[in-house]
Amino acid sequence: MGSTPRSQSWYAGTDRNAFIHRAWMRRGLPPHAFDGRPHIAIANTASDLTPCNSHLGEVAAGVKAGIWEAGGIPLELPVPSLGETQMRPTAMLFRNLAAMAAEEMIRANPIDGVVLLGGCDKTIPALLMAAASVDLPAIVVPGGPMLTGHFRGTPLGCGTDVWRLSEEVRAGTLSQERFLEAESSMIRSRGHCNTMGTASTMACMAEALGMTLPGVAGIPAPDSRLLEHAHEAGRVVMEMVEHDRRPSTVLSRGSFLNAIVALAAIGGSTNAVVHLLAIAGRAGVTLTLDDFDHTGADVPLLVDLQPAGAHLMEDFHRAGGLGAVLREVSDLLDPSATTVTGRPLTEYLADADLHDESVIRRRTTPLQEAAGIAVLRGDLCPDGAVIKPAAASPSLLHHRGRALVFDSIEDLRARLDDPDLDVDEDSVLVLRGCGPKGYPGMPEVGNMPLPAKLLAKGVRDMVRISDARMSGTAYGTVVLHVAPEAAAGGPLAKVRTGDPIVLDTTRRRLDTDLPPGELDAREPASATAHAAPVRGWERLYIDHVLQADRGADLDFLTGSSGSAVRRESH
Repeated sequence: MGSTPRSQSWYAGTDRNAFIHRAWMRRGLPPHAFDGRPHIAIANTASDLTPCNSHLGEVAAGVKAGIWEAGGIPLELPVPSLGETQMRPTAMLFRNLAAMAAEEMIRANPIDGVVLLGGCDKTIPALLMAAASVDLPAIVVPGGPMLTGHFRGTPLGCGTDVWRLSEEVRAGTLSQERFLEAESSMIRSRGHCNTMGTASTMACMAEALGMTLPGVAGIPAPDSRLLEHAHEAGRVVMEMVEHDRRPSTVLSRGSFLNAIVALAAIGGSTNAVVHLLAIAGRAGVTLTLDDFDHTGADVPLLVDLQPAGAHLMEDFHRAGGLGAVLREVSDLLDPSATTVTGRPLTEYLADADLHDESVIRRRTTPLQEAAGIAVLRGDLCPDGAVIKPAAASPSLLHHRGRALVFDSIEDLRARLDDPDLDVDEDSVLVLRGCGPKGYPGMPEVGNMPLPAKLLAKGVRDMVRISDARMSGTAYGTVVLHVAPEAAAGGPLAKVRTGDPIVLDTTRRRLDTDLPPGELDAREPASATAHAAPVRGWERLYIDHVLQADRGADLDFLTGSSGSAVRRESH
């Protein structure tokens, strides 16, 4: 060790406080556990109510073995877990709470480094936000995707096929009974969603940022190689402590730009935009919404995975995983961006072989030439909005239509299937009141279902605009993250049904086609004002949450507070 471990400020010495700290930990730990060996926390988001993370106890055991082998003391630290499919009103409401709690627990305890175990959508972002703010040596071990489920001989993409099959039920082309039969077939094993949804995307983002062992993102949860990597992560975090290799030495601007390249090449979730902006804000790295467009817009889509393609994460790993993708676009990567191992990310790409070109395409034969997330500006989104061209209908990326406005998700659900609804396939569905403040929490409702009478006519996509997010497993021509949101006084609050709206993805524009000054002169719809909660986290969140273009973090949590603790506990 180059310096005295941080944990020794708790354990070293003969005074009363050192006695207390040691004695209460002597429940199986021998005396030499306090002789200067690094104490490593395993921040574990395992929970039975986060089913995608329920296996992380087994992963933690692998990490512990690696830490013991390298001479450290592993200590499991439960941290808040966020089940994407379970939590109401939305797991995103609690991402910042989980990040804040994990940050405080990491800082407050006598540890020298931390291994971050996450999987479900918000857990890896929350843990990375926490680790960046504390800035102790930290490494991520993603929990991995589930295996491919099948229904009547057809592979099922969890999430993506939920949206697809449920729309077929509403269209009358699939029976309710057959739809429900698929329920027991979709989730075949432990692990998170097997599409390139937010969970898989954020595992890939963690690797592209340099915060995982290279090659770990995408290993299926039941695959024994995940436990092998978990063991190795335990060994590597000990090296990180020895060399004082912290998130601040890994998370550079180049790391984030590499992540943006990776995001485009894999056809990753739009949710990564919000999460990467928040992580960068914690790390003190300058990153803006426009960086996603400038860096990622012209990157080819190389991965043929749902929801932008056909295959699933088990295929992605078999075909070569993220390393094979990054090798194809290595000339676009910052070679100076390093990893938790201390070596640059690009050094690991020479041996990253591509084994199946039907899943991961060569640079010369991409799925799409330029499919990175596009950032839109205009009188509807002066601070930006995003669209994922890889998941959209090409014919709708340039579109003009009449707005059909819904003031809330409840309003949409109440009216959408009214046979007298004044809507056609050229209409633009507008949903507001679903941003960070307005819902609150910015839920995944931006991929609005289509009106039943249009589904019956065979329509399967329409232009949709909202201040919400959408699931990374979803698809369609959907404009998301409109900023400022309606509840924060954004122009979306002033749009009326019938207003002409123009989407021009090539020019990166989203505008109303109204006479100059008319939109500005209008009063916002009264329904767009949020009702302030009286207490608790929700009140704190609404009072302090930033807009989507700044990562939807809390304003007082941006930046780093370091690992110092000012006072003793007794």
